[in-house]
Amino acid sequence: MSVDARLSINQATIKHADLATALHVTAQAGVEAIGLWREPVNEVGLTTAAAMLADSGLRFTTHCRAGFFTMPEGPARRASLDDNRVAIDETATLAAAGAAGSTAVLVLVAGGLAEGSRDLVGARERVRDAIGELAPYAQAAGVTLAIEPLHPMFASDRCVVSTLDQALDIAADFAPDVVGAAVDTFHIFWDPDVLPAIERAGREGRIATYQVCDWKTPLPADVLLSRHYPGDGVIDFAALTRAVAATGYDRDIEVEIFNADIWADDPAAVVARTAAAFGDAVAPHLAGARAATA
Repeated sequence: MSVDARLSINQATIKHADLATALHVTAQAGVEAIGLWREPVNEVGLTTAAAMLADSGLRFTTHCRAGFFTMPEGPARRASLDDNRVAIDETATLAAAGAAGSTAVLVLVAGGLAEGSRDLVGARERVRDAIGELAPYAQAAGVTLAIEPLHPMFASDRCVVSTLDQALDIAADFAPDVVGAAVDTFHIFWDPDVLPAIERAGREGRIATYQVCDWKTPLPADVLLSRHYPGDGVIDFAALTRAVAATGYDRDIEVEIFNADIWADDPAAVVARTAAAFGDAVAPHLAGARAATA
């Protein structure tokens, strides 16, 4: 089976694999890139993780995740911002360790409403303020902060930024190479303004990463675990992928899946099926895609 050269396996797709296994099965499948998560990196330590990544020969595409700074000013907010600076350092180190073409992108999930609050507008302003504090540090480290809008069902507890336009409105205060947006099909496919928003993101130079997975109903009790392989649900990957490609985005594309049944499967089998699904549902719509590798 040929594997599209732009496919990246986001480590969440094989969540129960440790870092060594994730790197091994990804490279063994002929996939050229991987997006990492902080927890498995920290399990082995950043220095060791960077060496393992370098040895794998894989490109590094994103680091997940930081953010969570919608709380009011106080010790918890200060601690969150400090942790985000650590995540920026991790991102820079891992991007430097990855193969040529690696990208230093840190994905930010804004955080939900503070306890007892109903003020979505104020929460989004606290996101803007937090990014304003972090932007100079990220710029000095050569890291792009990618604001990820999440589906509105997560607005109360996980992310008050629900649309790509909202993410771009926050990012507009900062240089495009410092603050961009994560375009994730699962979270934005429903938005009636998604295609103009993608065009805007491209025009403003703010597509930091393109992530794909599918949406399928009925949703499980834990809606966080409702992602599926591309092509198994209702998302129009042709329209979304063509819109992203039309902006000139030519970086790697991550498949990021949260699904308990997929996590329970053999990681090597998951990577193989992910590569096949990407090849069928996403790759055909990538104008000017890099040649596939055997």
